[in-house]
Order: sequence, then structure tokens, then C-alpha cells
Amino acid sequence: MTNLVIVESPAKAKTIEKYLGKDFTVRSSYGHIRDIQKKGMGIDLENGFEPNYEISADKKKNVAELRKLTKQADSVWLATDEDREGEAIAWHLAEALNLDIDTTKRIVFHEITKPAIQQAIAEPRTVDMDLVNAQQARRILDRIVGFELSPILWKKIRTGLSAGRVQSVAVRLIVEREREIEAFESTFVFRVQGVLNLLDDSGKPVGDLEVKRTATFDTEEEATAFLEAVAKANLSVMSLEEKPAKRSPKAPFTTSTLQQEASSKLGFSVKQTMMVAQRLYESGKITYMRTDSVNLSELAISQAEDVINKDYGKEYSHPRRYKTKNADAQEAHEAIRPTDFSMQNVEGERNEQRLYQLIWRRAIASQMSDAQLQRTTVEIGIDNLPGDKFTAKGEVITFDGFLKVYDLDKSDDSGLLPPMKVGQALQIEEMGARQSFSRPPARYNEASLVRTLEEMGIGRPSTYAPTIDTVQQRGYVVKEDREGKERIYRQITLKDGKVQAESLTEIAGSEKNKLFPTDIAGVVTNFLIKHFGDVLDYQFTAKVEDKFDNIAQGQVQWQAMLEEFYQQFHPKVVSAEDVSREEAGQARLLGDDPKTGKPMYVKIGRFGPYVQLGDGENEEKPMFASLMPGQKMDVITLDEALELFKLPREVGEMPESYEAKAVDGTVFGVEKGQKIIAKQGPFGPYLEYGPKQYAPIKGFDPLSIELEEAVALIEAKIQADADKIVKTFPGTDVKILKGRWGPYITDVTTKKNAKIAKDEDALELSLEECQKRLDEAPEPKKRGRAAAKKPAAKKAPAKKAAAKKAPAKKTAAKKTTAKKTATKKTTAKKTS
Repeated sequence: MTNLVIVESPAKAKTIEKYLGKDFTVRSSYGHIRDIQKKGMGIDLENGFEPNYEISADKKKNVAELRKLTKQADSVWLATDEDREGEAIAWHLAEALNLDIDTTKRIVFHEITKPAIQQAIAEPRTVDMDLVNAQQARRILDRIVGFELSPILWKKIRTGLSAGRVQSVAVRLIVEREREIEAFESTFVFRVQGVLNLLDDSGKPVGDLEVKRTATFDTEEEATAFLEAVAKANLSVMSLEEKPAKRSPKAPFTTSTLQQEASSKLGFSVKQTMMVAQRLYESGKITYMRTDSVNLSELAISQAEDVINKDYGKEYSHPRRYKTKNADAQEAHEAIRPTDFSMQNVEGERNEQRLYQLIWRRAIASQMSDAQLQRTTVEIGIDNLPGDKFTAKGEVITFDGFLKVYDLDKSDDSGLLPPMKVGQALQIEEMGARQSFSRPPARYNEASLVRTLEEMGIGRPSTYAPTIDTVQQRGYVVKEDREGKERIYRQITLKDGKVQAESLTEIAGSEKNKLFPTDIAGVVTNFLIKHFGDVLDYQFTAKVEDKFDNIAQGQVQWQAMLEEFYQQFHPKVVSAEDVSREEAGQARLLGDDPKTGKPMYVKIGRFGPYVQLGDGENEEKPMFASLMPGQKMDVITLDEALELFKLPREVGEMPESYEAKAVDGTVFGVEKGQKIIAKQGPFGPYLEYGPKQYAPIKGFDPLSIELEEAVALIEAKIQADADKIVKTFPGTDVKILKGRWGPYITDVTTKKNAKIAKDEDALELSLEECQKRLDEAPEPKKRGRAAAKKPAAKKAPAKKAAAKKAPAKKTAAKKTTAKKTATKKTTAKKTS
């Protein structure tokens, strides 16, 4: 072996190896191979914030193989990605493989094409330690914040919570937007618009014109009076203005603009966009997908020009050089573009084809001519209302330019107005004034959150997707659709000279794929703002990113930057130890129960928000009730809380027996006369209709659900239980059941599950085949308390002595924290 090239991903390795020839062997590191050790903080705070790295358990075998290959190679080339993460991976590889950092060849490329790879080989450099240190500083600072903040949240609010520098700021944005929406008070106006007939000299209609009154009315009375006046008026063209205009293409994609466009046009999540883009990059179809640059190389501009001239004509070509607004853009050197502009479509998975098309269109459009337009504005005079007017606007595309490839939904005659002249008369075909309500600020979706973070300078291209994924995984944010609510509005219509008003209904406020904060997100955000305001301050977080950029440019020493941060941050961690659990959890007194006089509180618990009746004094046990779906702990009232204590509520009795039989003969049912009780649990309301027999309540209020409705839900649940059993094997615990994604194999005793392919007939599977698949299936994941206890149970026998000393270590760690030295704070669990 002569040359060993190490890249990040195996897919990339295959593509590159075919370009380099027989003298090169290409292997993958499979991403990061080392990270800060998991035990304790892993950072020596007293010695320059030195991190203690360890090879990840799942990478040890791969690292061992790479070490063997490096010894056999005459030359090793580190070809990890060109951003800071890639530079750090290259450095970690050099350290783990015992390579000389000053002489080992480091190569970078923005695209996986033969010319780019060959050029990189011809121009190697060494690892850029400034970039490595910028990544180290980010990783260490984030570990410090997570490691010191998360245990505070566990102690003061709830076990399992986490905090992070960018993560918590993103949650704060979502929480504050939700509060803006809750505080919003809608107002309304009446907007007037309609259709007028353009008349020729003989009074004959020769065309239609959609018009509107730019100003609005505050009351129905004003709008009605206006329409009544218009009904008696003569209308004519008062002015007619035509002027040329143009529309210019947008710059090629950056990471964030690609995520936003893929969301709006393809319906992709941020995470999905990055996964698909990664596959396109690794197969050599697009340039690197983590970038905040809009620049295109001269080669790319020239290639795009050739394609445009050939496929569309020279009049469509307009080479452009875009400049990145962010002067500190360091993540990459070029925008996201196709590696070959002549390839308009690619083979592969459908989503790869769709995303590639989006990237190709945006990039090629950026090098095309402006679209030329003719914009027309018409003002319609009202003779008996001289100070008033209607307006009509139209737009016609005279030359499509870049719209030929990028905005294909625009037709060439969009907004075309009929020919007319000043003084020409018009008559009313239909006119109306509609009550229009103001809207609260829009909730974030993933793409709009990315746009906001980018505009505020928070995070960088490589952090957006993992940040948004993390806040959802941690339970701070849920992404979901919500149905709108019916609303009454007033419509005033002028037709045939008569004005009539009526009340109509509409569905308002529906949401699709929006980000909603959970109650715990509000509690944690309030606590962090109060006690760690700097960490959640938007400007502070953006300035930290700037400091990382300065480190990457060699302008700031990374240990000095961390020292400055820690001196401000750590004293606040120490002070937070004195905060009471009640204060941190923001328990709120709602008032006193009018019947018993006991105080009523709303609190946050393990399963979410709940209300508590009584304070536990005089050895009297308080009563508890979970909040209903949609209720918020920061706005719930005493009256609403009292309603919750009406549960459990007896709805009635089963009027008739009901049963359903499964394919194996198992009977599911309920007897006549069985009491039906509506309850509220930690996961929502449900009906209890017998010992360990439950039916979830969907779409009904447990406080008001009627017997007939409850019976229908129970019967549906019984039938679903019976239909779930596809096949059983008598004398065994093995069954084939119907799940959300189709049939699957399960062992009802061990709880192990095994998959069944979509094209397989579940009924044809034998017991032997089912047992074989169960044996090969992974062990079921533990949940809740069982999951938390599992690691401790494994470690206990091997570390009995250490376990006995644990309390002493905990005390020592607490004392060390008070003295601002957290080097041996090993008992607090970390969240990185």
C-alpha cells in the first residue's frame, strides 16, 4: 500500500476511491472517533480547560483497523470535511493514529468530483489548529454549560431535563412566541373588494376588473354606509399608470436557505433535508451542504453560462457573483450547487431527485437574466365619494428570464388587466365588505426557526438541524398539526343595487407542522432567564459565535475565551443551589377552594403539569389532578382547576353486553351493567370500563362526554383489540399482531418484537420462522424507571467499593463547586 486516504463516511470513500486509482486506498472514520470522556465533566478546569478525550466505544474496532493501515502506508492523507467539525475529526484521527500533526497531509474539497479530488491531492496542507481550536472551544463550552446547568434542573425542577447554550435559546424563542400568541387580542376591520364590469361607449360590458378599497373600515356601520353610497354612484377610470419592472433571481442556496425552501416547497423537515443533501454530496452530485456562503466559483459560473446558452439562449444568460452578507462566514467557500450543471436530473431515491432539482433550479436561475414585467395600476373614481377610490393592479411578464426554470408556477399572463382608458365607465357586478380579523404572530415551524436563529447570529450551518432535533427529543417542543376553531364573521354584500348583511362561519387558526412549547419548556425557560440570563441572552449567544469565529481566524486564544466565560457563568451555578424547588418549579397559588377553604396550586411534575388541592398540613393528604390537553399551567384559573376534581366521573352503565372475537378465538368484551368511568391520566383522558380495561378519549371532554358517545368509544376499542391479533401459535407466547406500521411478531412474555416485511404474508409464517426472528431481534428497550436503573445494576457488582464511597464523593464535589473548582465533580450526570 502506498497511500491511505481517510474520509468521514463510507459512501464518500467509495466515490473517491474510483477517482484516485490503484495507488490509493480510501477508508472511512465513520464520523467522529473521539469525544470528551463521558465520566464526569471530562474537562480540567484548573489547567487551561484541557479536555480529556476518549475513543468512542463503537469506534474502537475501526480505529484499531485504521492504525494497522497507517503502519502499512507510505503516506496518510486526512480528507475529512472542510468545515470546523471536519478539521477537528482530522486532528482527532492524527492524535488517535499517532500521526505527526505537522507533516501529515490534510486535503479538502468542496465537491466530490475527479478534478476536485485531483486538485486537492496536488495541493495538500496540514491540519489547521485554529479551526480545530474553534471547534474545541465550542464543544468544551457547551459541555460546561450542559454539565453544570442540567443537574441544577434535575434537583430543582425535574429529573432528566437538560440545558444547552444554543438549545435553550431556541426553546426560549418558541416559548416567547407562544406567550405573544396567548397575550394577543384580536381586532377586526372590514375590507372592501369586488368585481367591476368595464363598459364600452355603448354601455356594454367588455371585461372584468377585480378591485379593492385600500383603506379599511373599523365598524360594520361604516362599511354598510360606504356600500350604500357606491350603489348609487357612477364609477370611472380616474388614472391609468403603466411602468416596467423587473424581478431578480435569489442567490444560490446556503444551508439555512436550502432548509427553508425544502420545507416550503417539498415539505421536508430540517433533519430530512440534511440527510438527503448528505447523500447527494457523498455521491458526488452536489457541493458541500454545510455552508453559509452564497459564492460560486468561476468554474461553476462558466459551466452554468454554457448550459444556459445551450438550453435557453444567450438572452437568458446573466453571470452573477454574489457576496456573503456575513463577513465571518467560515464554514465553507462556496454555495450549495450541482457539481455538473448539465445534469438537470439525477437517478436515485425520489426525495434525492426532488431536492437535487430544487438545488439545480436555484443555482442555474442565479446565473440567468432578470424577469421583465409590465406593472399596471388603475384607480377607479367614485363620483359621490370624491375623496375615495378603488384600485386594481395587474402584472404581465414580458420576458420570463430566470422564471423559466425556478418559478414554473407563474404563468406568462399572470395578473393581466383588460385594455382601458381614462374616463371609461364601469358598473358593479358584485361588491362586498368582509369582516377580517387580525392574526397573532405566526408560530415557528422548523424552517422559520432556522431563519430566525440565522438572522440573530445564533448557531452556524452545522448546528441548526441537531439543535432543532434536540429540543424535540428532550420534550421541550412538539411538532404537530392542530385543527382550527369555528369563528363567526360578518359579510356585507352589494349586488343588484341592494346591500345585505349576514353572519357566516369559517375555520380559523389551523396549524400544520408548527412547533409548540410544552409546559416544562416554559418553566425551564423562566428559571434560566432569572438565574442564568446571560446564557439565554440572544446577543450574548450571538457574540459567543463571533468569538468562535475569531478563534478560527487565529485572533483569539481559545483558553482565554473560555476563562472569561467561566468566571461569569460558574458563580451563578453556585448561587442557583440556594433556589428552592418550589420557586424553581414556579408553583402558582390559584386561590382557595370555596367549599373547603383549602389552597389550590398548579405545579409541574414528572408527567407534566397538575393541580394540587391542599398543602398537606395537619397530616391531611392533598388531592391531585392532571391538566387536560390544551390547558396551560401559566394561564389556568381556579375555576378551571376545580373542574378537574370532578374526575373520576361516572358516565353511566353499559346498556348491552358487547364482544368481539379474534382470529385465535380470544374474546374481548364488556358485560351489560358495567360502570363506565371517565378519568384523567398522565397521558390524557380515558374511560375505564372494567378491571384493567381502558379506552382513550379522543375528541371528547371527559367532564361532559355522554353515555352514548362513551359506549361507541368502548365498542371501537374492543373491536380494535380483537382485530390486532393476526395469528397465534397455541401453547406458546408467540403471536403475530397488527401494529401501526403493519403486522409484526411478538413474544408476550419477553416483550421482544420482530419485523415482518411489507411484501410478506404474515399468515404464512411458521412458528419456527417467528422464533428465529425473535432470537435475532434486539432486546426490548427499557423505559421509565427500569431504563434508569439498568446501567446501575450492571455496574454494581464490579464497583462495590466505588459505590460505597459515592456519598463522600458527592459531598466533596459540592464543596469543590463552592470553591469554583469542579474538576472532580464526578457524581453529577452530564448532558452534552
